[in-house]
Amino acid sequence: MKLVPDAEHIRLGIIGMTEGNGHPYSWSAMFNRFDRAAMPAECPFPVIPQYLMKEDYAAMGIPGAHMDYVACDKRSDAEHVAKLSLIPHVLDKPEEMIGKVDAVIIATDIGSEHIWRARPFIEAGIPLFIDKPLCDNRADLEYFTRLFESGYPLMSSSSMRYCKEFAPYHRGNTRELGELRLVMYGMPKKWETYGIHSLEAVYPITGPGFESVVNTGSFKRNVVHLKHKRGIDVILTGISDCSPGTMILAGTAKSIRLCSGDSYTSFRNQLVAFVDFLKTGVRPHPWQETVELMKLVIAGIESRELQGREIPIW
Repeated sequence: MKLVPDAEHIRLGIIGMTEGNGHPYSWSAMFNRFDRAAMPAECPFPVIPQYLMKEDYAAMGIPGAHMDYVACDKRSDAEHVAKLSLIPHVLDKPEEMIGKVDAVIIATDIGSEHIWRARPFIEAGIPLFIDKPLCDNRADLEYFTRLFESGYPLMSSSSMRYCKEFAPYHRGNTRELGELRLVMYGMPKKWETYGIHSLEAVYPITGPGFESVVNTGSFKRNVVHLKHKRGIDVILTGISDCSPGTMILAGTAKSIRLCSGDSYTSFRNQLVAFVDFLKTGVRPHPWQETVELMKLVIAGIESRELQGREIPIW
């Protein structure tokens, strides 16, 4: 059952930004196209125009949806996003979108802020996509779980779930490797914000069933060991100034290396999944997977704060 009144003309609003996160520019451009002169010259995140400019401009857009409104903590940020990504309306406060949009994208990546950012829209019954990670503590995860159980239309994910380079190995499709025994991957920046990228890149390959997490690193140098019920050891790193790593899948018969590089396609596929969710009411993946992933994010934080104690997944 569709979640919006008109599945062919979905009016979206977007909220941002947080430090180091330029999603309001790039995600809005994927819906609306962008100013081809201003985007490469003015976007404060150089990687965004780099991958946008490689695409077929005439073919850009996501059928049935358009980004109509933007609001940021600073109006000047919202005005700049609107200019570059061709958003027609800038608002002073996010809640001013209520009554004007069919759904909202909260494009901020600080999990501890997501409840207060989402609450006005939850109270208004507006469907939400919340950027990764959905949350970063147990109390907030309990809140969002109750919200889901009440039937609220909410979706959250990392774009790494949608990497085309990793997709051939999803859903346990690793038979050529024998029995999967080791997965290794890494991301830069903070575990709190980017750990979910590593986790959600790996999760569609291993499937659910993680048993415990140990983080023997530090705030800037996270080294995380996860144990899976299938006998798989997963080693993830979150080193602040390290480039994204190569994924290693090692099994009893063979090992392989995988590299991702098409950010545009990963982000766009994620947004298309949200639009399809709005059109049909069918989730692209089970909510229980989001819950388990958030438990892994949280356990990684808790283990580090407890000097590397093993945290069972509850």
